[in-house]
Amino acid sequence: MTESKKDLILEVKGLRTSFFTDEGEVKAVDGVDFSIEKGKTIGIVGESGSGKSITSLSILRLLEEGIGKIVGGEVIFKGQNLLNKSKKEMRNIRGNNISMIFQEPMTSLNPTLTCGEQIAESIRIHQKLGRKEAWVKAVDALRLVGIPSPESRAKQYPFELSGGMRQRVMIAIALACNPELLIADEPTTALDVTIQAQILDLIKNLQQELGTSLMIITHDLGVVAEMCDKVAVMYCGKVVEYADVKTIFNDPKHPYTIGLLNSVPKHDQDYEGDLAVIEGSVPSPFNLPQGCRFAPRCPYAREICHSQLPELVTAEDGDQVRCWIHTDQWDKVEEVAGKR
Repeated sequence: MTESKKDLILEVKGLRTSFFTDEGEVKAVDGVDFSIEKGKTIGIVGESGSGKSITSLSILRLLEEGIGKIVGGEVIFKGQNLLNKSKKEMRNIRGNNISMIFQEPMTSLNPTLTCGEQIAESIRIHQKLGRKEAWVKAVDALRLVGIPSPESRAKQYPFELSGGMRQRVMIAIALACNPELLIADEPTTALDVTIQAQILDLIKNLQQELGTSLMIITHDLGVVAEMCDKVAVMYCGKVVEYADVKTIFNDPKHPYTIGLLNSVPKHDQDYEGDLAVIEGSVPSPFNLPQGCRFAPRCPYAREICHSQLPELVTAEDGDQVRCWIHTDQWDKVEEVAGKR
């Protein structure tokens, strides 16, 4: 997975974000690495609590002060480390250069302002336009995301729109200033299947039209298959596999990735009894395993897996995986196990 530096718009290197509580430190993001090429899409996948959303909030420096803190790493956007930027510089970057579509439109949109006012406000702040010009651009943004009668819809409040329409408004706000990178955090949550498909098609078409790079955070492997070029699979704050989307689906290497794929029902198969599941549960963030964090749930785990944390290593085909099975050490472990 060799990538030319000039083609990269974002590099996340060793990112670590912790939450400090009365019970101790929670390492929500613990040494995460991945990159995004210009015009391409990466999917960040994993169960709830794996650190996907915290990774995106860390990139944009939107963590709640006094609770979450970035404690290490780099976030390189177009050659500059965002973690070294001032608050004012980050406010200019958000919306202008990097935008985000949040999970819940109803809680993200301001109920006291019309949809048009909220889009126009973003345009005024970032592009320094007057009210009339910003309003015209806001209506154009609603038209761009496929909202019918955008002139009248712009004058409506969020509660007057359906869930799908509200999500389109969120996308309009995010794209109003033509950002180079769009982060979508579970963009189809709480929408019915038909509307989900429409929203995903909309994002994909706008990305192609505008040349925007895209980072999608999701637990839905169907979304990953349809939208992504590359995939980073996260578990307990760490990336356990990083590969192109075809490899993830056709030749997954990490037992956790394999478990995720096996737990998804296949439309061309008949099922008798229960679907496949990943046994056990995600460990407490206050009591993480000493070795591989997936070891307590892994059917292939050996002694080394429980005692030592594997590194994210590059396999022969260039993809990356954090698993002892894909190291020289595993052959020695299996040889010892066979002699017992």
